[in-house]
Amino acid sequence: MRHSITALFLLFSLPLSAQNFSERKISRMLDKIEAFNQAHIGISIAGLKTLEPIAAYQADHYMTPASNIKLLTFLAAVESFDSLPAIYYQQNDSITHFKSTGYPLLLHPFYPDPKLLSFLKNKQSLVYHKPKSNLKRHGPGWSWDDYSYYYAAETSPFPIYGNTLQGFRDHNAPKFIPGSFETLLTRDTLAINLKRERFKNRFHYNPKKWNVSDTLYRPFITSDNIFVSLLKDHLNLPVHLSNESENLEWKVLYTNQEELLYKALLQESDNGVAEALLAMISQKSFDEMDIKRTINTLKSEWEEWLPDPLEWADGSGISRYNMITPRTVIAALKKIYYKVGLKQIKNYFPQSGFSGTIKNFNLKNVFAKTGTLRHNHNLSGYWISPSGEIYIFSVMVNHFTASTDEVRNGISLLLKKFQKRLK
Repeated sequence: MRHSITALFLLFSLPLSAQNFSERKISRMLDKIEAFNQAHIGISIAGLKTLEPIAAYQADHYMTPASNIKLLTFLAAVESFDSLPAIYYQQNDSITHFKSTGYPLLLHPFYPDPKLLSFLKNKQSLVYHKPKSNLKRHGPGWSWDDYSYYYAAETSPFPIYGNTLQGFRDHNAPKFIPGSFETLLTRDTLAINLKRERFKNRFHYNPKKWNVSDTLYRPFITSDNIFVSLLKDHLNLPVHLSNESENLEWKVLYTNQEELLYKALLQESDNGVAEALLAMISQKSFDEMDIKRTINTLKSEWEEWLPDPLEWADGSGISRYNMITPRTVIAALKKIYYKVGLKQIKNYFPQSGFSGTIKNFNLKNVFAKTGTLRHNHNLSGYWISPSGEIYIFSVMVNHFTASTDEVRNGISLLLKKFQKRLK
């Protein structure tokens, strides 16, 4: 009798198993959400400490992750760095030699690093040494016509101003940062507010189509010479470009801006920051910036715990070449949890109803990352039940024809149904 009571206690103390949410049952739940009609859907939900999923629906099917790929970028970064290096430098008398780590926050329009800027300002003369780089301006699978939008700013060895021109209206007169680009601007009554020519750093603007309250951001074409020129203009110091790979013993400057940068990555879903993080990992690992090589190395290192092979092309998720399965996202989220812990997840990740890209989601105690491209919307992360249990989930909705708002509401409704059962 004692053994029977013990067995019953163990049975009812176990978390709900996948049998409680069969694919047939989940399919019926999905059929009731009109926005999901004819869409391709993958779902995986697991308890933090369980090996088997609590719910799985096409969890082994490959999906377009969009910015959910930033979860892999974040995992790679926290595994690679205890602290993020801002620059390499060496001081020789009055000359400061410096080299890029790939760090993206110098004079950034949204997330500037004042400690890095102060370090450079307090020098007498600077010499910039170009790192070895195989970076492409845009990643594989990026849409060519996105070149004029902030979210597709160029990837470069040392980003400055987020590699974008900032334009705003001041007493009806357009103002631009960096100011040295003003000579490259043309007033054009046929232009739509502010746009750059595709292959030139020449911008056209139309004040009549530019609202006074609007601040516009347009990527510029990058180069080492442009970087040096922009830095020289801002610091009002001599900055020289060195093509020589001098045998210098580099020191590392740490500015302790991990929180700022990781929030930019996860809460604001900044694509330039994501690409820069992979460049930073590459620079540390190979003394060369090569995102493809970095991704291939990470795929090899992670092979033993990945449920399915990754189709991984960039750090940000802009690429349509990226493909991942929901159960692989779950595995990555578990790795993140055991690397950084719940406190940092709550700090870095968007929180439903409060912050970041899920501020408008009607869910409780959810910390998760969205991923959105046209006709694709995904939500993956963590929720904490009223009893304190931590669940990890990935809901991926691809190839829908409804509006993104309708799909977002559908994901919220679906997760609420699961949350109601998993208390």
